[in-house]
Amino acid sequence: MKKTALAAALFALASFSAHGADLSGGFANGGWSAQYGVVDGNHRATLNYETSPLWHMKLGSTRLELVGELGGSYWWTSSALPGYARHMWQLNAIPMFRWWPTERFYIEGGIGATAVSETKFHDKNISSTFQFGDHIGAGFKLAENMRLGLRVSHFSNGGMKKPNQGLNQVQLNFAMGF
Repeated sequence: MKKTALAAALFALASFSAHGADLSGGFANGGWSAQYGVVDGNHRATLNYETSPLWHMKLGSTRLELVGELGGSYWWTSSALPGYARHMWQLNAIPMFRWWPTERFYIEGGIGATAVSETKFHDKNISSTFQFGDHIGAGFKLAENMRLGLRVSHFSNGGMKKPNQGLNQVQLNFAMGF
C-alpha cells in the first residue's frame, strides 16, 4: 500500500512538470553563484554550480522549481582555540527548492550533504567530516540572468556523533545564469 501511494505521488509530481513554468529565462541552462558570509568571526566564501531546473511546476501565477547546487567553500577565521583549525574546505551537494511568488522575487530552501576538511574549526567541535547543510533564503532577480539574495545556513552532523555544535552562516548570494 505504501509503495503504491509513493508511486502515485511521484507520478503526479512528474506530470505537473510537463505543465511547469516558462524556463526560457537566464537560468534555463543552469548557472554559477558566489556567496560570502561572516558570523562570529567565521568567514565563508563559496562558489556553486547550479543545475538547470530538475523539476518545476506552475502554481497559479507562481512557480516552484528544484535545482541542484554543487559547490565548494573556503572557511577562515583570524583566531582559533589551541588545536583547532583556522582554515577549512567544504564540498556541498544541495537540492534547493525555489518558489517564485512573482517574476522577480523568490524564497528558497534546501537540505543536503556536505563534507568538511576539519572537525575542529575556530571554537567549534563538529565531530565528523560529514555534515548536513540546511539553507533558507530569499532574493530577487536583478536582470534576466542575474539574481541577488540573502541566505541563512546551518551545518551539523544531525546528532550522528557528539559533540554536535554545528556552524551557522549568513551569506550574500550573487548568481549568474548561462
